Amino acid sequence: MIIFINDIPLRILKPDEQPEEGRINHTLDANQESVTQAKLIHHVFIQNVKENDLNLLLEYLDSKVPTSVLSVTVSVANYEFAKNFLRNKFKIVKSAGGLVRKKEKSLMIYRMKKWDLPKGKKEKGEGYRQTAVREVEEECNITVKIGKKICTTWHTYTMNKRSFLKRTRWYVMEIQDDSKMKPQADEDIEEVRWMSEKEVYHALEHSYKSISYVFERFYALDALKSPK
Repeated sequence: MIIFINDIPLRILKPDEQPEEGRINHTLDANQESVTQAKLIHHVFIQNVKENDLNLLLEYLDSKVPTSVLSVTVSVANYEFAKNFLRNKFKIVKSAGGLVRKKEKSLMIYRMKKWDLPKGKKEKGEGYRQTAVREVEEECNITVKIGKKICTTWHTYTMNKRSFLKRTRWYVMEIQDDSKMKPQADEDIEEVRWMSEKEVYHALEHSYKSISYVFERFYALDALKSPK
């Protein structure tokens, strides 16, 4: 499970899992030392994390104080307990979106000074795939054919002093008709653009870490070659 808090990825590993090779440059053991904000340096791995440690991490990562942490990976003794603990800390918002392909290009939208992917909240009675198609078609004024699921992302945000955890299911899609493509202005979308892989790479420098993760999983799953 990976949650983006203040655009910083927090990965939760099962007891038998290890961080990906080359991802970590600093390791802590919560059984041997206290977890403090000063110890969260670059890409850090924290072993034997418990409930109190998770609470502290949420507080540290959501802080407005500048830090040098780029990502946090933790291992927990009880994975399901940790997942439920985090979910119970927030109000869950369910949503879905799509990474739309047109041959070798991907569709991105520009909203709130960031490059993003089209997505939106799940309506009552809707399936996630229905939500994904509806939101992509509404936000970009196109028609698409949905394919396989890419991944699920979680990210936190605050609205009206309430804390939310948005769960978004992402799907690869094929364009069917973009002849009338335009941004949905009432959703604060300023631009809709087809991008090459090189253009996507540069756009992600002005995007969210969760969107970079979606592209990472898309390429890793080789969704382009075998959409279903």
